[in-house]
Amino acid sequence: MQNILTSLQQAKAEGQKKFVVLIDPDKVRLGNMERVLELAVDAKVDYFFIGGSLIVNNALDQCLLAIKERCHIPMILFPGSSLQLSWKADAILFLSLISGRNPDLLIGNHVIAAPYLKLSPLEIMPTGYMLMDGGAPTSVLYMSNTRPIPTHKDDIAVCTAMAGEMLGLRLMFMDAGSGAQQPVPEHIIESVSGALTIPLIVGGGICTPEKAAANARAGADVIVVGNAIEKDPKLVKEMAEAVHGV
Repeated sequence: MQNILTSLQQAKAEGQKKFVVLIDPDKVRLGNMERVLELAVDAKVDYFFIGGSLIVNNALDQCLLAIKERCHIPMILFPGSSLQLSWKADAILFLSLISGRNPDLLIGNHVIAAPYLKLSPLEIMPTGYMLMDGGAPTSVLYMSNTRPIPTHKDDIAVCTAMAGEMLGLRLMFMDAGSGAQQPVPEHIIESVSGALTIPLIVGGGICTPEKAAANARAGADVIVVGNAIEKDPKLVKEMAEAVHGV
């Protein structure tokens, strides 16, 4: 079986767009999640990202087990800290916050997590994480204690992404953050995508199928939607069709 990173690289080479549903274990209720999973299977959602800024108790493992019991869509950890790890997922975005200057999020947390991940069966996906200005204070902005990249500064975003790829990162993730008022604009997606050879993931503040499709057309290889689907699970089908149709 192809690993997830290889499949993403192949999809990029073939111009195929992937759609991801982001699930925050702290926010989702089991009844609502069952509906989302049912819709995700019907819509042929490509992956789940599982994570949040804060995950309490054993919500992460419970969430992963509930998904695994109900479908076979691959589950990728999107950790907010080195504590949000579980062998029950399929892979992990090994995130380095390259847009900020917080040493813990550039390398510190990675050192703590490395022994656990070395023994785990998780596929490790080295990912450059770029926090973009979403027009409002977001959870990730507060928790990371870093400043986002202004969305009118294409040159900063492009050079940051290029540096991440040159350092050997295998994926790039531009995120306006959960609950962003302004999603990442198409012009900056186009600029960053044109400078990369690795797959580009874009998320944060995407509330409509039209915006999801516009981001994919601008050069995003993977579109991630979370909050909008939490509020209206029926959007899963429309979002997936919009992305896959590009």
